[in-house]
Amino acid sequence: MTALAYPARFYSLVKFEHTIFALPFAYVGAFLAVSGVPSAHDLVWITVAMVGARSLAMGLNRLIDAGLDARNPRTAGRELPSGLLSPPAVVAFCAASLAVFLIAVFQLDPLVHWLWPIPVAGFVIYPYLKRWTWLCHFWLGAVDGLAPIGAWAAITGTIPWEAWALGGAVALWVAGFDCFYALLDLEVDREQGLQSVATRFGEKGAFRAGRLCHVGTVALLVVAGLGLSVGVWYWVGVAVVAGLLAYEHSLVRPGDLRRLDTAFFTMNGVISVAFFVCVLLDVL
Repeated sequence: MTALAYPARFYSLVKFEHTIFALPFAYVGAFLAVSGVPSAHDLVWITVAMVGARSLAMGLNRLIDAGLDARNPRTAGRELPSGLLSPPAVVAFCAASLAVFLIAVFQLDPLVHWLWPIPVAGFVIYPYLKRWTWLCHFWLGAVDGLAPIGAWAAITGTIPWEAWALGGAVALWVAGFDCFYALLDLEVDREQGLQSVATRFGEKGAFRAGRLCHVGTVALLVVAGLGLSVGVWYWVGVAVVAGLLAYEHSLVRPGDLRRLDTAFFTMNGVISVAFFVCVLLDVL
């Protein structure tokens, strides 16, 4: 085994490239919190906290779901079911990720020194929810929605309603595409007795839920903008998000999921980066 084998396997384990979904929205919260560019100190430690938190969340998800993944043909090749990584190695990775997260948190505003258990509890609970309730998508969204809220609190020590609106927009955005993502495992989930919007309401129900969530995303971005001192670039960003979400939904339809990866992985990365760029242009 080469020296790079383990880092590459952990990189794959946590799908590190998908950090691009949440990280730009954390920056959105940070930039809008100060109506400008935060200090380099705050931006660096928010970035470190986000990377540590997401690595912890994904590591825990993979550990808790290892048995389920092994029984699903789509996920059986993942690092734990395939034996590429051992459970003790992933436990150690999770412990290191938690340590990184905590080190970063304690470099930021004292308010978040008290709030850090909330996302960690969310990470632990989420993987179990699919065993109990189809509302699991919305829990996942709520956990990811903490990104702009946490960044806002980490800089200002406050959480105004505008930060909650931004967090709600992210929560519905993530929940919406997770409703679609569950369609990939619809039959396997039914066989294993797992819960999702798709298993509870069928394929058409998952499409309706996803569309409603994404309408809610745009609405909450509008609400947040109305409460903030934003300029034209923010509203351009909201229009871009709305347009890209509409394009996403045009790529897939009931009975045709061939372009699901393009619609809800590639495009979601584009959405988060594009909105952040517009917010950056707005505050500069």
